[in-house]
Amino acid sequence: MSERLVEMLSAKDIQTRVKELGAEITQAYKDKPLVLVVVLKGSFIFAADLCRHIDLPLRVDFLGVRSYGEGTETSGVVQITQDLSKPIAGEHVLIVEDIVDTGLTIAHLMDLFRTRGPKSVNVCALLHKPARARVSVKVDYLGFTIEDKFVVGYGLDFAERHRNIPYIGIVERD
Repeated sequence: MSERLVEMLSAKDIQTRVKELGAEITQAYKDKPLVLVVVLKGSFIFAADLCRHIDLPLRVDFLGVRSYGEGTETSGVVQITQDLSKPIAGEHVLIVEDIVDTGLTIAHLMDLFRTRGPKSVNVCALLHKPARARVSVKVDYLGFTIEDKFVVGYGLDFAERHRNIPYIGIVERD
């Protein structure tokens, strides 16, 4: 079985939107120190580009989360594989996520983080796939709403492959 990638969102369109998101976040948090919590692994490229467009004092921390394993369907169980390196009590926190589809991961993280006493917790996602929602979650800063296709590239993977592609693509199999 062969596979090919079909471009859904170009690298140029992604970079334009990431710059806009950075400006929106800068405006919303002006004069407030911010903690970006990058959800690993899929969000690392998006977060690296995004943080360079946020003109504020900020700290970056990482949270490892797994819910897919090797497949294309979520298991529905959110597993923390790496916790934050510093407390977030009293901080303004922005969770940076690659994609919100079922909403289960973000809902779980919002509940978890609220127990840690931050001043605020908001969500920035590159992609949202509302057709797959199992729970309703608020995405405060959104790059793109996409159709219900399994996508890769720009940090998103299929079985740890395709993260390094500079665009968002759909894997098609023959």
